[in-house]
Amino acid sequence: MRTAPRYRANRYRACGKLEGKVALITGGDSGIGRAVALLYARKGADIAIVHLPDERVDAEQVQREVAEQGRRCLLLPGDLKEPAFCRDAVERTVAELGGLNVLVSNAAYLNSKLELEQLTTEDFDRTFKTNVYA
Repeated sequence: MRTAPRYRANRYRACGKLEGKVALITGGDSGIGRAVALLYARKGADIAIVHLPDERVDAEQVQREVAEQGRRCLLLPGDLKEPAFCRDAVERTVAELGGLNVLVSNAAYLNSKLELEQLTTEDFDRTFKTNVYA
């Protein structure tokens, strides 16, 4: 059994503070990023979402929910460990949504190894490239 995430905050009433703004949200396809995308859209922002290509279905769901708020949502599939992709994501956001006012650096990689000895150089590289460099 998998409990569906609760992120819609149906009782929340937006105040329009982000009207006309553009927000780029990494990891906006799920979890905290998804909730932020929807609430920012309610506040009036257009949204760009960075997501891993394998998470396309979830990202498209968020895109539909943002559109239901009357806002635009640009999907940016790619890997934040790649510096060229990071630059492209910002450039596409500006070009396609008309600017960039807010960056939510939400995407992260969490290593689930329990013992320090289990960590490899690759584990450290992936963690830092995703969580810090991006």
